[in-house]
Amino acid sequence: MLRPQSVELSSASLWPDFLVGQPDRPVRVLVVDDDVHLRMVISQEVMNDRRTMVVGQAGSVREAKKVIRQQDFDVMLLDLNLGDGDGLELIDVMKSMRPHADAIVISVVETEDQVVRAFELGATGYLIKNSWFGNYPQAVLQVANGGASITPTLARRLLQRFDKRVPAPVPDGEEGSSALDRLSMREREVLRLVSSGHTSAEIGTKLEISAMTVNTHIKNIYRKLQVRTRAQAVRFASLRGLF
Repeated sequence: MLRPQSVELSSASLWPDFLVGQPDRPVRVLVVDDDVHLRMVISQEVMNDRRTMVVGQAGSVREAKKVIRQQDFDVMLLDLNLGDGDGLELIDVMKSMRPHADAIVISVVETEDQVVRAFELGATGYLIKNSWFGNYPQAVLQVANGGASITPTLARRLLQRFDKRVPAPVPDGEEGSSALDRLSMREREVLRLVSSGHTSAEIGTKLEISAMTVNTHIKNIYRKLQVRTRAQAVRFASLRGLF
């Protein structure tokens, strides 16, 4: 599983004040996992970072639905293999009740089809529990600031899968190509960085523009490609050979 890491922020912290997740207004997290011990480990790690805080926990699909209805939150850390059902169902529930919130899947399952399915449903992160790379607060802060969080080894496997895939003809193929053609060079550049898992702030630093400008480019990409999430935009472009 991901190893607990304590992050202490001080007045000398380099965390920019324009990013979401400040000590006086931390990102609110809901933890859903049927393993009580692991749930405690994850919650403790999240609470150890002053930029993030746990506002709710659940150990089953039924409990999670109740908490989602009653407790507002910003990010849900979600195990898929729950005792009374499939955790993927909760992404749909969350999106309907808390459309502003993000979902990060945490699982020992590494099947690529399940990962793709999670992103299609609206997840913005997928972490493998036994990975040494990254930590939970980092993942929460990444998605809360408009990015995506994927365990690096899994991200590489997904990229290799897309590299090997030959885009199949689709009825709206010409429309799809036309949509990509409408993207400006800057928008294509932003979309490539999004596909690599960079946050809006990181993209802004690389391109020497503000995070707000990056988010404007991303909204324009959504509109032109007629998609609603970063995962859908990346998948749309990948299937049509942009990357």
